[in-house]
Amino acid sequence: MEYGQPNQTIFADTLLELAKENPDILVVTSDSRGSGKLVPFGEQLPKQIVEVGIAEQNLVGVAAGLAAAGKKPFAISPACFLTIRSLEQIKNDVAYSDRPVRVVGISAGVSYGMLGSTHHSLHDYAALRCINNIDIIAPADNFETREAVKAIINHPRPAYLRFGKKSMANLHPEGTTFEIGKSITVRDGSDLTFISIGEPTSRAMEAAEILEKEGFSCRVISMHTLRPFDTEALLRAAEETKAIITVEEH
Repeated sequence: MEYGQPNQTIFADTLLELAKENPDILVVTSDSRGSGKLVPFGEQLPKQIVEVGIAEQNLVGVAAGLAAAGKKPFAISPACFLTIRSLEQIKNDVAYSDRPVRVVGISAGVSYGMLGSTHHSLHDYAALRCINNIDIIAPADNFETREAVKAIINHPRPAYLRFGKKSMANLHPEGTTFEIGKSITVRDGSDLTFISIGEPTSRAMEAAEILEKEGFSCRVISMHTLRPFDTEALLRAAEETKAIITVEEH
């Protein structure tokens, strides 16, 4: 597999391109310009970025207010802090108030590495799935990240988008289509199915290749949207293969 860039680099580059064409796209960040690859955004579009400092709860509240005013805010902060410290604001100000804020968790999973458990985010899926009315999107590679950003610009509902810091394998050929709520079959097979959420999908592909050498035909599904979940793909895999293995950073 060929490796591309970190998904959060692709996210920042794509968002900058789109924001140049749409002044309603605003970034709200909590001292995360460096880690979020947002320095070029701030330099080129200084009137479209709001810096609230290390104040994640305020971050979400400001973004919700901007959404109420008709803007398209992206609330961007490390996933480990954003989804716990700001959970009440995400619940009340965004989800239950039905404000289409794009909540973006950067450096998710264990991608902060040696910074340790305080900076790891293995809880964000569980925390946000407990809250109704917020979609959850976890791109597997650069293609899915780019298309997910484009898709949520005009998404009518609150959404959570998350990715890590590491370079990711490119999984999809040219001509692949992306749609929120519709999984992508990265590899077909008949013996068992890996259903993977987000960046561990490349590991599922590696496992499928190893098992193929041992005589097992493996399907790999990139379930990039945890909510709304592609139930049809799950049922089809249950009917057509003999076992299902889930792969998730949780």
